[in-house]
Amino acid sequence: MNLKIGIVGLPNVGKSTLFNALTKSQKAEAKNFPFCTIDPNIGIVNVPDERLQKIAKITSPQKIIPSTIEFVDIAGLVAGASKGEGLGNKFLSHIRECHAIAHVIRDFNDSNVHHVNAKIDPKNDFEIILTELILADLESVASQKEKLAKKIKTGSKEEKNDFLLLEKIHDFLSQEKLVCKMLSDLTEEEQNLVKKFNLLTSKKFMIIANLDEDSFINFDIDNFKKNFSNTDILSNAPVIPICAKTEAELCDLSDAEAKEFLAEIGAKRSGLENLIQKSFDLLGLENFFTAGEKEVRSWTIYKNTLAPKAAAEIHTDFEKGFIAADVIAYDDFIKYEGENGAKENGKLRNEGKNYVVKNGDIIHFKFNV
Repeated sequence: MNLKIGIVGLPNVGKSTLFNALTKSQKAEAKNFPFCTIDPNIGIVNVPDERLQKIAKITSPQKIIPSTIEFVDIAGLVAGASKGEGLGNKFLSHIRECHAIAHVIRDFNDSNVHHVNAKIDPKNDFEIILTELILADLESVASQKEKLAKKIKTGSKEEKNDFLLLEKIHDFLSQEKLVCKMLSDLTEEEQNLVKKFNLLTSKKFMIIANLDEDSFINFDIDNFKKNFSNTDILSNAPVIPICAKTEAELCDLSDAEAKEFLAEIGAKRSGLENLIQKSFDLLGLENFFTAGEKEVRSWTIYKNTLAPKAAAEIHTDFEKGFIAADVIAYDDFIKYEGENGAKENGKLRNEGKNYVVKNGDIIHFKFNV
């Protein structure tokens, strides 16, 4: 799957600096004034996974292809964006197709970096962005309702159900609540309908706390959340501490140098690695592998995916003509040094259509063309 994460935040919170560091590029303008990002920036990042290298050490493939995450960085929003303030909220359309949204919250002091509201207030910044997302969704819902209103008198039952659900969503948003908070009260059919509306507040989200170097090393998540004591919607959202400045410095280092640098500052993983791990956890994702002489490759799927649906990640024809899957657990593949060793020790299994793919499985799919 093509995993996409949208990055939002106020101007000058470090979004563009972070984007450039994560994607190891200079696509995003990162300057000390609001709205230096105009067009959305898109960057693709490889998902770090040491298992790929260990599999490749055994199979000696021509290529190693990791899974990827696509980051979409849009222009900074300000209070009143829905009414045209700043650059408006037109750029939000670029993240409607994203799987999740990352809210970058500034929690560092730097007199050289202007804050659009002239003070550092993470809670207030967060609430401004949420308000603009809600207002953008209200506008989208109104537009979709208007189109359906012309059809429902003679339209299908599905169109009528869509309209009724949009009315329910409109009422919820009007109470300044996020659509993701109403999903648990909807039927399974309604939850599936919500997905096609592509609403920003229906998406899962995470908080990226952009910190200075000292705060990053000594980050206390409970203390950080105290700033949001009146914002109950934060209760289940992952908080990822990142120092954009540190991430930028890591860009210029080799993998070995980066590990040494992180060890020196007392960090177990880079901010990018933490962000990717939290993204996978938030969305319920995992990886399986294909391994051969030509390539070792990682594929991203949702947890509890059945084998035919996992096969479709490689090619839709694999799902249509699915016959079976030869599966080796990652630990067994490494322990017995590859497919032949795993087979000799009875660790290669032939699984059918009802097999639930496990994280790390090495799979060879059998199918009819």
